[in-house]
Amino acid sequence: MAAAPSPATLPEPNPAPEPNPTMATALLAWAGAQARELPWRATRDPWAVLVSEMMLQQTQVVRVIPRYHAFLDRFPDPRTCAAATPAEVLGLWSGLGYNRRALNLHTAARTVTERHGGRLPDDLDSLMALPGVGPYTARAVLAFAYERPVGVVDTNAARVLARAVAGRSLGRAEVQRLADASVPAGQGWAYNQAVLDLGATVCRVRRPDCDGCPVRHLCAWSITGFAAADPALGTAGASGRQSRFAGSDREGRGRVVAALLAGALSAGDIAGAAGWPDDPARAERVVSGLVADGLAVLDDAGGLRLP
Repeated sequence: MAAAPSPATLPEPNPAPEPNPTMATALLAWAGAQARELPWRATRDPWAVLVSEMMLQQTQVVRVIPRYHAFLDRFPDPRTCAAATPAEVLGLWSGLGYNRRALNLHTAARTVTERHGGRLPDDLDSLMALPGVGPYTARAVLAFAYERPVGVVDTNAARVLARAVAGRSLGRAEVQRLADASVPAGQGWAYNQAVLDLGATVCRVRRPDCDGCPVRHLCAWSITGFAAADPALGTAGASGRQSRFAGSDREGRGRVVAALLAGALSAGDIAGAAGWPDDPARAERVVSGLVADGLAVLDDAGGLRLP
């Protein structure tokens, strides 16, 4: 048996990445002139911020904007949403996909109404205790509604931090620590918006616009001449890819929910509504998932309706 390596021959662990205050200043200056005008950036209302963040999960901005306005016109605060039926909330969510998010938002509204007096809490633990609210969404509410100095890490931010600041791939805890440490004092809202915009419009997954990047001269990966593999690869939160939608069970789920918004389905109509009239077994599997997720209710005759 080979001898274990001595401590002197063990590889050195990667040093903890350090924030780059000069880069943060440059990003803030760039964002001041180039920031995208988005409706949820014009408010600090915690409920509106939560609605926008839950809608934006895996959904394009252009699809979210009209639904965001319509949803808040009908449900301007947690109390009005909590008082509605799940079917009403799903109706306003129609077209965004991932309908489970709508039910999570409805349940979160009820929790906020019952336990927090109708106002979203302003601490991380309480926010993360709400249905459907994870680390990203909770920190987004803290940064964008309460302007707290916390790092907001989605796929865009994680990619920017790995490439530009660290110059190497980052683990989940590392990327969050670096994000938190990089926020300039008093700039939680503006800095996080700048990072998200850079990742969405310049530091893209494929074909990043390095020539047009406002921090290329400070970018850790660029400074090396892009010698190493893309640091975003393998970075927690930056490398995931959405599965194909066309022909998927997700597409079938969406078809069934859309049909249910028009009325209940009889047992014999479900497979056709899912788009698989010749594959009732697949439709049954999809329906089982909808029922388990609370998005639909089966009656005694095998028909289906919204909750």
